[in-house]
Amino acid sequence: MLDPRDVADRFDDVKNALIRRDPSWAEKLEPVRALVESRRASLKQSEAKAAERNVASTEMAKADKKSAAFEAKREELKLLSGEVKALEKAVADIEKELEAQLLLIPNMPHASVPSGKSADENQVVKTWGEPMKFAFPAKPHWELGEALGILDFERAAKLSGPRFTVLYGDAARLERALISFMLDLHTKEHGYEEVLPPFMVKDSALVGTGQLPKFADDLFKTHKADPERAYDLYLIPTAEVPVTNLHADEIIDEKHLPLAYTAYTPCFRAEAGSHGRDVRGLIRQHQFDKVELVKFTTPETSEAEHESLTRNAEIILERLGLSYRRMLLCTGDMSGASQKTYDLEVWLPSEGAYREISSCSNFGDYQARRAQIRYRTEAKGKPRLVHTLNGSGLAIGRTLIAILEQGQQEDGSIAIPKALQPYMGTDVIRKRARKI
Repeated sequence: MLDPRDVADRFDDVKNALIRRDPSWAEKLEPVRALVESRRASLKQSEAKAAERNVASTEMAKADKKSAAFEAKREELKLLSGEVKALEKAVADIEKELEAQLLLIPNMPHASVPSGKSADENQVVKTWGEPMKFAFPAKPHWELGEALGILDFERAAKLSGPRFTVLYGDAARLERALISFMLDLHTKEHGYEEVLPPFMVKDSALVGTGQLPKFADDLFKTHKADPERAYDLYLIPTAEVPVTNLHADEIIDEKHLPLAYTAYTPCFRAEAGSHGRDVRGLIRQHQFDKVELVKFTTPETSEAEHESLTRNAEIILERLGLSYRRMLLCTGDMSGASQKTYDLEVWLPSEGAYREISSCSNFGDYQARRAQIRYRTEAKGKPRLVHTLNGSGLAIGRTLIAILEQGQQEDGSIAIPKALQPYMGTDVIRKRARKI
């Protein structure tokens, strides 16, 4: 969430930054500025009336309780107290409306982010590895998986509907191997602390990271079975939500920063509006696994930590020998909460194209203001908002896709990357007959 004081005091700067996302923000910001000014005026009135009330209270205390002056002051105090109460309510109502408006406003893009309207204007920062070329026609992962008997889309649809998959045998083992490999690398070499959070969260956590209120249609909301529970629970769309909110409403001692967490969780997304996109295979599923990276930093170190986090995700791809590229997203392709995002895109031979496998973002203080995550530099110093960062390190299903497609052999078998072989117990996936 943006600082409302910035919107009012640096209106042109904020407006010009958001126009880089979409020109329509020039008009949409005006009501917010008006609300900020209205709040300031009402707060000033409220404080002035409160001061008058305090003076009247003091004067009444000095007056003879049997005198006419005492009665007059008591009536004046009643009147002033009612006016203060009304003004305080007006301030509270304005603040409620102001917060509702601010929750819908995206973050200001970092100055280094290129302006653009779509993914076509993203910038290639680097490439690693040569795109795979085969002496035979490359098959898509769903054909490879079905032929090997390790991916089953029909039975998954019978169980849960479209956009679900059952993994058998070596595919299930590969999923588990990837999770362990990534967590081991991030904890043992990159210095992250592993955490296993709940897979369901309150709506307040989703507000904190920016999924609510704007993206409610993309979430799976559970049925409130307990009538005494005063809140709803949602299946998490990413581990970013529970892990970032671990420190909601907390003040962290600066000596503990940066904090770096890694977490494996399943993720659940309704994929609203994605009808007709990636209907085959594992690319766009309602349920998928992911290893997430989350950092809490000071404002002064967040840019360097963003580069470090992105590099940590890249190392996974390099250890697996998977060709990829790093993209700097333009203003029109970033998430609303992000101020700067790198996407890592892995090469998929069947498509002859790169596809996103990780999105690594620096949110500045945008999420921290929503979730009230702060730090203090001294014991009695004024708390400051942290900067939050996160990225996929990596999306497990899409990594599995890349291994199947980049590792495919002419006979339909799959070569397993050397780094994964100790976790898999084999160097190749071959077709194995299942009983049924």
